[in-house]
Amino acid sequence: MKKNIIAGLIFSSVLIASSVSAESPKEALNLQDAFVKVSKDVGQAVVSISTEHTERYQTRYYPFAQFQDQFFNEFFVEGPERELKKIGLGSGLIINKEGYIITNEHVVHGADKITVTLPDAREFDARLTGSDIYSDLAVIKIEPIGELPFARLGNSDDIQIGYWAIAIGNPFAFAVKSPEPTVTVGVISALHRNLPMTDKRAREYSDLIQTDAAINPGNSGGPLVNIYGDVIGINVAIFTLSGGSEGMGFAIPINAAKKIIDDLMQGKKILYGWLGVIIQDIDADLASYFGLKDNSGVLVSRIVNASPAEKAGLKPGDIVISLDNEKIKNTEGLVRTVLKKDIGEKVALGIVRNKKLYSAVVEIGERPEDKTTLVEQKKPEPAQEVQKIVKSWRGIEASDITSDIAQRFKIVAESGVIVLSVQPQSLAEQAGIRPGDVIYEIDRVPVKNMRDYSVAAGRVSGDALIGTYRGYVVLKEK
Repeated sequence: MKKNIIAGLIFSSVLIASSVSAESPKEALNLQDAFVKVSKDVGQAVVSISTEHTERYQTRYYPFAQFQDQFFNEFFVEGPERELKKIGLGSGLIINKEGYIITNEHVVHGADKITVTLPDAREFDARLTGSDIYSDLAVIKIEPIGELPFARLGNSDDIQIGYWAIAIGNPFAFAVKSPEPTVTVGVISALHRNLPMTDKRAREYSDLIQTDAAINPGNSGGPLVNIYGDVIGINVAIFTLSGGSEGMGFAIPINAAKKIIDDLMQGKKILYGWLGVIIQDIDADLASYFGLKDNSGVLVSRIVNASPAEKAGLKPGDIVISLDNEKIKNTEGLVRTVLKKDIGEKVALGIVRNKKLYSAVVEIGERPEDKTTLVEQKKPEPAQEVQKIVKSWRGIEASDITSDIAQRFKIVAESGVIVLSVQPQSLAEQAGIRPGDVIYEIDRVPVKNMRDYSVAAGRVSGDALIGTYRGYVVLKEK
């Protein structure tokens, strides 16, 4: 009896396997047909964008160039003015029959001339109608002759991790002399991704879609599409170590773009809410130092001068736990919530300060466009007497900030001391402190120079909260 049961199970499994293998080719063909349809339907609305930007510069002739003396090299002869043309390439998406095209702001930034090439090889001059640096979106317009294909914008709020993702663009149109777009296929790898500013990228991105569909240089501004042909995102960036696609591409959710497309078409300035705080997430060490139950909340590391936050009385070291009774879990949540508010709207912040709960009413301000204005900084003056502590405190070698040191580390700091070096495997290295960090606070005591630094460090007992321009860290005793 048992043998019959076993035999039946084996036979059933064979039948199931046969059934699946028989249907697989049909399912594969259906999927293939879907990819082909999307490529044709959306691809005809994807354009190639080339830009020209002319830079003028004055040539100079140095008659004493053979001398390595600054005095001689101050004498030069003016040469002829020259022009340098820079060429840029990107992609774009036609969004209506009137000829409006959405792309990335960085694709058309500073362009003197914009040329759009359609997949059918038609070529048009384009004009910029509106752009927004913060969202990295722009709208350009061509004057079409005849009918124009345009894409269908979908709903990025409906997508989930694991959904099919199709990236369309024309990254190599200029090189291969072909106006037809290229297609790559993958899945939605992650949602709500953030890309902070880096030394090579002056923009910060938030709430992005991540996909493993290959996004190559020049794909910027092209659409990310679902399997039904709905545009769910605008391709914007890749994470790469080699310079090419490595399976980590990012797109701006189309719902975020929809909110500002009409304004960009009309040339309106896009306004964003702003508190005027430099914030960071709370890790386990910070939670322990502040006596928090968990890592929820946002730590304020600095306050922008004359900002809404400063006017409302917020201070560095405050922990924001709610906004209008909505719980704030991390920096991403606070930024997204503030961006939804109107300029001039008053909001109530729940704040933990010195382990006590406070409430502060802040009027939402307008986010400045220029990042350099966010924190008022002054160029350091040469110190009359430079003091140093050489590896005398938990692995840190620090110094007053002189002009030479500021130039060496490429910083502009209002006050504080600079970390010259960090001893390997020291407590400072474990805390994440690195050369070039500017320390402006130790255990909530302001540090303007090495004299303040020495006094504050000498008073520390146990773990210390170190305020740096990159944020707070906990420097442990051992």
